[in-house]
Amino acid sequence: MTAPTPHHNGAAVARLAPASQSQSAPAGGHAEAKKGPVATRHRTLSAFLAYWLDSIVKPNLAPLSYVSYEGYVRLYIASHLGTKRLDKLTVRDVREWLTKLAAICQCCAQGKDAKRATASQRCCAIGECCESFPSRRVIQGSRDALRAALTHAVAEEEIGKNVASLVKVPKPRRKRIKPWSVAEAGQFLADAANRDDHLFATWVLVLCLGLRRGEVLGLTWKSVDLEAGELYVDHQIQRAGREILHRETKTEESDDFLPLPALCLKALRMRRAQQLGDRKAAGELWQDTHGLIFTTKHGTPIEPGNLTRMFGLRAHRAGLRVIPLRNTRHTCAALLVVLKVHPKVAQRILRHSQITMTMEVYAAAGDEDVRDALDRLSSAMGGSG
Repeated sequence: MTAPTPHHNGAAVARLAPASQSQSAPAGGHAEAKKGPVATRHRTLSAFLAYWLDSIVKPNLAPLSYVSYEGYVRLYIASHLGTKRLDKLTVRDVREWLTKLAAICQCCAQGKDAKRATASQRCCAIGECCESFPSRRVIQGSRDALRAALTHAVAEEEIGKNVASLVKVPKPRRKRIKPWSVAEAGQFLADAANRDDHLFATWVLVLCLGLRRGEVLGLTWKSVDLEAGELYVDHQIQRAGREILHRETKTEESDDFLPLPALCLKALRMRRAQQLGDRKAAGELWQDTHGLIFTTKHGTPIEPGNLTRMFGLRAHRAGLRVIPLRNTRHTCAALLVVLKVHPKVAQRILRHSQITMTMEVYAAAGDEDVRDALDRLSSAMGGSG
């Protein structure tokens, strides 16, 4: 028998090698499959976050959500974790980032003081750190933004698990603020009525219907039926970056027909006459394109932040303690009792699922002092009709 030549032996090895590899590959493939999807595109976290913001968040979420996520990514995430490979990001990376972030002065990190005029610089730019550390709310928001982005990375099979969801952060503590009593709300409205406040009807709807800031500013005259005494809430005004948007409410559950108590009806009729006067005075400068109920004197939407500031100024002017505008919702139920609104009507306004919840509110607001709280307001408006 003739011995195989080196050439033949080499050919035999070359033919056997692929077969050997193909036998061992499945074992490794099964092992990887058990760990989860295998990343096929090794891009950095920054690159993925940019894709996520532009292709997922912007077209599918509310403009305000995009602005919020973009801010967290730009200011707190990308600058610390952006160079990490997406598929190599670990739980430890995320935990160390959050711990470090909590101890970084954001005035220094973002160059806030350096952007001021030289004469106005007072801390970081002149070597005196002001220790403007991120709040617990910022820390939690940053983690939540990263978690939301990585959720999409898992769904698109770029990574096997969401490491951000495995890191816990302390929940920010909410400061409890005592809402106004009915007497305080009545004093506020009476003062606004006596001063012929341009925003009087705004305050009435906020306090008596529990409308949110964006909801009351987004109301249009098409939303109101003064004859039937109903108001339909389906739009809101929002500030999103450099834009003020008139858009639908967040969910369909937020849309509803609300019955209007007599006080609200009278305030809206006063507002309509007031706006007609503004429009006549503005002439060609009138700019309202949505038919908004509450506008500036030139017909433009009211800036949400300005409404909050004006509420605080009016509260101070009326001699009341200043509370956040959103806290007025807690006073709404008691006001409805004072206005003698029928419990079934109040149930719709308060959006209670069961009448028993409404009756508990009515039972709690039975003091004589409470029932007389709006006498001054009625007098200031020339009666309750």
